[in-house]
Amino acid sequence: MPFIETEYLGKPGESGEKKVWDSIKQAYRDKDKMGECLAYWRYPLFTNIGQTRKEPDILIADKDKGIIIIEVKSITINQLVAVNGHLWEYKNFYEKTGNPYQQAENQLFALLANFDREATLRRKIEGKVLIALPNISEEEWISHGFDRLPSVPPIIFNNDFGRATLLSKIENTINVQKGEKINDDRWKMILSILSGSPLHRKEVTVAQSDSTTRLGVINSLNEKLSEMDVQQENIGKTIPHGPQRIRGIAGSGKSVLLCQKAAHMHLKHPDWDIALVFYSRSLYEEVVNQVDKWLRHFSNGDVCYNEQVSRKLKILHSWGGKNRQGFYSYICDTHGVKKLTVKDTKEQGITGMGDSLGYICTKFLINVSKIIPLFDAILIDEGQDLMVSDAYKFEDKQPFYWLAYQVLRPVDESDTTNRRLIWAYDESQSLDNLIIPTARELFGNAPEFKQFVSGIHKGGIKKSEIMHRCYRTPGPILTAAHAIGMGLLRQDGMLRGITNKDDWRNIGYEVLEGNFRQGEKIVLKRPAKNSPNLVPTIWKKSVLEFKTYKSRDEELQALVTDIRNNLQNDYLKASKNILIIILGNAWEASALQKEVAKVLMQNQISIYIPAESGKNILQTTNWRDKKPDQFWEDEAITISLVPRAKGNEAHMVYVLGADLVASNEANIQLRNQLFVGLTRSKGWAKLSGIGHYDMYDEINNVINSRDTFEFIFKRAPLQNINEELEETVFT
Repeated sequence: MPFIETEYLGKPGESGEKKVWDSIKQAYRDKDKMGECLAYWRYPLFTNIGQTRKEPDILIADKDKGIIIIEVKSITINQLVAVNGHLWEYKNFYEKTGNPYQQAENQLFALLANFDREATLRRKIEGKVLIALPNISEEEWISHGFDRLPSVPPIIFNNDFGRATLLSKIENTINVQKGEKINDDRWKMILSILSGSPLHRKEVTVAQSDSTTRLGVINSLNEKLSEMDVQQENIGKTIPHGPQRIRGIAGSGKSVLLCQKAAHMHLKHPDWDIALVFYSRSLYEEVVNQVDKWLRHFSNGDVCYNEQVSRKLKILHSWGGKNRQGFYSYICDTHGVKKLTVKDTKEQGITGMGDSLGYICTKFLINVSKIIPLFDAILIDEGQDLMVSDAYKFEDKQPFYWLAYQVLRPVDESDTTNRRLIWAYDESQSLDNLIIPTARELFGNAPEFKQFVSGIHKGGIKKSEIMHRCYRTPGPILTAAHAIGMGLLRQDGMLRGITNKDDWRNIGYEVLEGNFRQGEKIVLKRPAKNSPNLVPTIWKKSVLEFKTYKSRDEELQALVTDIRNNLQNDYLKASKNILIIILGNAWEASALQKEVAKVLMQNQISIYIPAESGKNILQTTNWRDKKPDQFWEDEAITISLVPRAKGNEAHMVYVLGADLVASNEANIQLRNQLFVGLTRSKGWAKLSGIGHYDMYDEINNVINSRDTFEFIFKRAPLQNINEELEETVFT
């Protein structure tokens, strides 16, 4: 287990905390090796201390001794005037008085309250509180007579930092709360709660535990707490002293971690101006809910995402719309610049959202001579969708990222290049664009950016993280999505994808054989540990189906039967439990979307088409009534085209129109649609199409290969990308 340093501040008093922290790491190194301790320097649990909020200086979770809070006071003996019970008086210090023991005790009780919510842990976890005085020796303390005062708390002096002495001091400290022995199951639960796992539990609304029903499986998983992921814990709870790039496979939890990080930043630095930016407008509700959960969690329920918080922590779509400000439109408004619209980009012949957004950002950068720094930190999600082709770059830079960088304040005056820009990027989410947003790709060839995301920040926080475990999508669905999307088992050779071992490892695969040379045999395997979704272990049947039908009518009647079964026998809800995704180019997919909607409505199944004014409406007549940020509607099944579905998820996903891909199977964008559609599933997926195509045999071979793929590596000539696949999602 790690020793997690959540933020390096470089402020007065930190050197004293670091002395204590380094001693803790030395004292617990053996327990760390055995996975029996977890320690944080500044764990993000913010309790009221006077007019401010304060997190514990040092928190230790010890499998033998429970929870230990250490409050560090970096004062000298001459700065301590008096100790009157819990009240300490200081001079020549940043505060005149303090209650260090009571403060740490309150923090401990706030943390133990989280454990008490679990019946198996309630009142069973030991808790201790100590004060550390790294600049005062025990002899100095005694010489001033402080040892003879009543109610003196347990203290770690600067001559207690030896490994044996420090462990003995902690062990012999009387418990604030008594507890019981921590067995392996309790220990896993403690770690899980510290990581915030209970926030991801869903309310069980129907008492259904039969694992032969889909709701029964969902409920059984909701009752479990997921195990702590050490890498996620490091990413989510640390505040880097500058830029950070987070690369990861789709479904690895990047979005949740950015929300966690943004909430932590706001509570730690309420004076900071922070922007959390994302690409898909339909994610507004989900992002706000996630940030709100983390704010409440870290503040012990005292802070939520309200109007006051939103003034400092802004949640923004990358562009913005007529009725809702986005990142670009906010920057334009603050600079007094006219905002460009979709119409402006269409007049330039630009169709794709990424290039369109790049175009308007470039126009801003060209026309505004003096850019105002607006933010102390910017966090960008879905970063892969904000990359533009070379034709729309700004001075060899990615324009959206360069604009974000320009409106950031430097972290400190000594290095104006160093700014807190944090971006998350999906590995292989866009299989037609595998450009990794390196510093060179984003910011050009300027020498000051060469090490922008290389190495580590002060405090040991990595500048670049790569996440390869997928929590959302079950392993059989994920591996099939990758293999079909790239064409791994395609008869004429894979179309596009990863061709070196390191990048395959980065998305969670092992290359068992081959080096991706032409004509060479390749064997890929995805270990179960990198796909921890438990649905396949509980559900006794396959989580992925592929069915073909003679006609579209037959396919849609089968869909009606399946959905009725989901609603009546699996006890799933229409909204958020079930999602229908339509494949195909823009006009084919739109036509099929309406056809599916009509058939479901004819069978008394309510539907919702994203951005429309309400359920069971195929097209809103008055554009003012449209809801461009909405993806779900209560008691209705969402039917979405692929671009709108990005970033969303459901337990049961139906992907329709496989024939619209198979009829043009060499088109990598069409295959990418299939990849995105399947990876929206967090439980089950059914892929269907009509007729018969050679690609159907490929799909069946992929599904039968399960987690291991064997193929002869050969490159097929790429087909030109069909631009009409792009769906406009600005309105």
